Amino acid sequence: MGTVTIGVSIAVPEPHGSLLQERRAGFGDAAAHGIPTHVTLLPPTEVEGADLPAVDAHLAAVAAAARPFPMRLSGTGTFRPLSPVVYVQVVQGAEACAWLQQRVRDASGPVARELQFPYHPHVTVAHGIDDAAMDRAFEELAGFDAEWPCTGFALYEQGPDAVWRKLRVYAFGGSVVPPQPGHADVGRGTIASL
Repeated sequence: MGTVTIGVSIAVPEPHGSLLQERRAGFGDAAAHGIPTHVTLLPPTEVEGADLPAVDAHLAAVAAAARPFPMRLSGTGTFRPLSPVVYVQVVQGAEACAWLQQRVRDASGPVARELQFPYHPHVTVAHGIDDAAMDRAFEELAGFDAEWPCTGFALYEQGPDAVWRKLRVYAFGGSVVPPQPGHADVGRGTIASL
């Protein structure tokens, strides 16, 4: 069966996901249309195709132990000069993302791995493009804001065409999202500069 490249992430829901994907493409990031807008829990990882059932069972167990949580994106950040990335910040839900990614990569599981950099949940909006376009992404999305109840994550596989495709969604074990003080309008999203 050979190896496959997988990733695990929290999808940014519509209409926010498509909006950020289109903006990423507009900044000149050629990979934009092959990568659904997301917060990474497991970066691209090669596994044996025969191990996918074990990966599936592991991810189902991680999701079953998790509970829904409020997620909010707001403003921009960058990893430059260390890494050529501009991103939208996760300002609510970061601790839950960190907990999830640790469980996904747990040493006892089928996708145990070390990370190249310390985990920092974010939504990439520009990667590896020229500095002027990176600056534009940083400035133009500074007013972006979106929030939603996060109720699960998904497993993706990267095809030979470099496009990431969803294999399965894993719903969290709980059904109630904790209240969000001061944030009654869950699901809204705006870019102030548009």
